[in-house]
Amino acid sequence: MASPSLLGPAGDVVPDVARIAVLRANALGDFIFVLPALDALRAAYPGAEIVLLGAPWHAELCRDRPGPVDRVLVVPPAPGIRVPGPGEPEGGMTDFLAAARAERFDLALQLHGGGANSNPVVTGLGARVTAGLRAEDAPPLDRWVRYVYYQHEVLRYLEVAALVGAPATTVVPTLAVTDADRAEAHAALGAAGRPRVALHPGASDTRRRWPADRFAEVARELAAEGYEVLVTGTPAERDTVERLVTAARAPVRPLVGTLGLGGLAACYADCALVVSNDTGPLHLAAAVGTPTVGVYWVGNLINGGHLLRGRHRPIVSWTVHCPVCGVDCTRGLYPHREGSGECPHRDSFVTDVPVAEVLEAARELLP
Repeated sequence: MASPSLLGPAGDVVPDVARIAVLRANALGDFIFVLPALDALRAAYPGAEIVLLGAPWHAELCRDRPGPVDRVLVVPPAPGIRVPGPGEPEGGMTDFLAAARAERFDLALQLHGGGANSNPVVTGLGARVTAGLRAEDAPPLDRWVRYVYYQHEVLRYLEVAALVGAPATTVVPTLAVTDADRAEAHAALGAAGRPRVALHPGASDTRRRWPADRFAEVARELAAEGYEVLVTGTPAERDTVERLVTAARAPVRPLVGTLGLGGLAACYADCALVVSNDTGPLHLAAAVGTPTVGVYWVGNLINGGHLLRGRHRPIVSWTVHCPVCGVDCTRGLYPHREGSGECPHRDSFVTDVPVAEVLEAARELLP
């Protein structure tokens, strides 16, 4: 019988489910967005094993961590599934699916995207029932909901979970911080002598990057107000972090490649605030319960801005045309508009966000 849901009616529960496969093999923020759907599955199928089909970093992050994921199977790199890591060869999907079929999944969910590449993988698992998203160019699953680009990611995946009788229990992604995470962070940072604020000036998509000198202004102001300012970044973002540190002309503490994801989660959990571009670390900070100020392009805010405002402030750029060529980049919103679509440029779309607005939001949230 269908169950009531926070988001509307849910489909029928699949009977006799012992093992559930969930395909979600992309980046950190993408994983955070799917956590409420995984929580819904856990509540609806409390006795089932939930197996995440993910990347190697998912296996590391989920190991010994309380939460809805019981186990991770690393899916091989493949077009539209995940890109290979350094030195990792592509291929191996046929062998992977053969081994996965031996697991005898009862239920397989595609929480990965539009489905053109991912739905055949989910079908290939051989589960009794499949469910997921379907764009116009994707093959169907047993139960599916239409993929439309402009929809909040959390709600998108909750709709899929509802198809198999797993109504939403929350819309707030939550990630547990472990004692091992805290020990890693403490070994790198020591005890905090004063409240900490972390800034994250990087983002894999350069169009989402607020300029480093604007972050530096925020760092300088908050350091002057007595906060210990940390600047986090991946090794690929080292230059961006160094530009911020140099421009800040204030005592700030760079952390580049110092912490694993678990240690970074604990670092953020111990901060009074995280200020970041719209990228994985911003969503990680929110998931461990830390207030955030996020710099967003308006299209990304629709898809990924935190749904609550008590502890989270999105600061929005309304730029919709490429700063270089003027192309309308709202393709997902206006797919049939002449001239709408992608362009080859990757200049920032968020340079117009004022420092004063970011600082005002930060001060509202800080103790």
